[in-house]
Amino acid sequence: MAWKEKSTFWRSESPTAASVTQEGVSAVDNDATVKQDIQAGELTLEEAAHGGLGRHLGLVSTTFLIIGRIIGTGIFSTPSSITLSVGSVGASLFLWLLGLVLAFCGQMVWLEFGCMFPRSGGEKVYLEAVYRRPKFLATIVFAVQAILLGFTASGCIVFASNIIVAADSQPTEWQERGIAIAVIVFVTLIHTFIPKVGVHLMNALGWIKVIILAFIVVTGWVVLGGGVKSIPDPHASFRNSFAGSSHSGNQYATALFKVLNSYAGWSNAAYVLNEVKRPVHTLKIAGPLGLGICGVLYTLANVSYFAAATPAEVAASGTTVASYFFGKVFGVTAKRVLSVFVALSALGNVLTITFAQSRVNQELAKEGVIPFPRFWASGWPVGSPSAGLLLHFIPSFIVIVAIPFGDAFNFIVDVEGYPSSVISMFVVVGLFILRWEAPNANRPFKVWWPVAGVFAAGQAFLLIAPFLYPPGGKGDTSLPYWLYPIVGIAVLVAGVVYWAFWWKVLPKIGRYSFQERKVELKDGTIVTTFDRIKNQ
Repeated sequence: MAWKEKSTFWRSESPTAASVTQEGVSAVDNDATVKQDIQAGELTLEEAAHGGLGRHLGLVSTTFLIIGRIIGTGIFSTPSSITLSVGSVGASLFLWLLGLVLAFCGQMVWLEFGCMFPRSGGEKVYLEAVYRRPKFLATIVFAVQAILLGFTASGCIVFASNIIVAADSQPTEWQERGIAIAVIVFVTLIHTFIPKVGVHLMNALGWIKVIILAFIVVTGWVVLGGGVKSIPDPHASFRNSFAGSSHSGNQYATALFKVLNSYAGWSNAAYVLNEVKRPVHTLKIAGPLGLGICGVLYTLANVSYFAAATPAEVAASGTTVASYFFGKVFGVTAKRVLSVFVALSALGNVLTITFAQSRVNQELAKEGVIPFPRFWASGWPVGSPSAGLLLHFIPSFIVIVAIPFGDAFNFIVDVEGYPSSVISMFVVVGLFILRWEAPNANRPFKVWWPVAGVFAAGQAFLLIAPFLYPPGGKGDTSLPYWLYPIVGIAVLVAGVVYWAFWWKVLPKIGRYSFQERKVELKDGTIVTTFDRIKNQ
């Protein structure tokens, strides 16, 4: 291994315009002299891109990385629990449209940050750029949340449930868990040892997802046109469509969490920008294109579901609402065939989440803030973030094995959603802070500030509403309604505690300080390390 000293902080006295530098984004004052530099994390832009697989993702692959992440389990599974929560067709469709608007608003915020800091890591990078003091606090809080809650268990569970429907089988609970475990093992091995095959598989499954949803949409049009005799009144669900709507803010917040989780993935490309060709150009096109395609398909697919079934039937269909739709329109055989395609869609979702999350894990390791950073940052044996994939596999495996299976899907979605909303709120607030602190920084893309304000308002609602008392005092699982936000907050607090002990308490007790340096691994990856130096 070659050892490299910590790079000096980049500065320039020349009167140049604001630009993206190796250290970050430079900001200029009115006299065009450098006023300040915005650095995200301990590594420079050049150092962060060292090692790995190189820039191998073009516009098509990046777009499908977003589409494949968004279209996974949500649109085929969660409309049932959303309808159960809010009680009516009108309220359900309104939340799907609201979720799309909030997703686009959020994507515009992420586009501004992503174009300013075109490197892998997503929120990690943006938080580091804004919240530089206390040092490493933002990085570690995000790291704990990302590692503990960045699992793909829900996609594995949906894959298992749909395969069981297709096989017309009655397995034991542990056989069902075994299928879910097999999925995460398969995905981890593919991305570790044959990563190019993994990318091609993600693209292929992305096409399958779009075709499936397009077929559901067209089928819905046929149903609405009266072309299916088994559904004599396809417009019944749309008469007085808001009848029976819930009046509980808690239920709307929980349902909106599920909608936003179904749209989750609009930021997926931001996590892997070190591997994207022409990252700024590609991100500005792939992001809105991918989300726009999914938004149109999602809205029309929900209309199709309600054309074929009443709100009560949709709410009672469980995590196989798409299979129920096809069963009612085409019969039992079609229902089982569609279950295979929904399972493949879930598999594609697991592939894309794992691909992106492993890169985030590697970027966190490269900052040196998690134990054994050189191990977790490793790209052995073929350049893929193999240790980051392992770090993603471990919590996914634990959730699949340990969570009570009956409530697993809904509770997982809820728990993932709350801390993500907290992080998102800090990111969008950080956008306004950075606009104030560095108004002249180079921004290849600049979001209109009211759009960022709408996203911030949506996140604020999501942070408050889960604590409102729901009807009957019961949420959408057998667990207490307030448990999932509390668990989410506890995870973030655990990050603060970890930071305090690692960076403050232990050095004081052990009478040492940290000396930072950078190490280049055999695969070219550069990692920040901290040596303990005894105080004199």
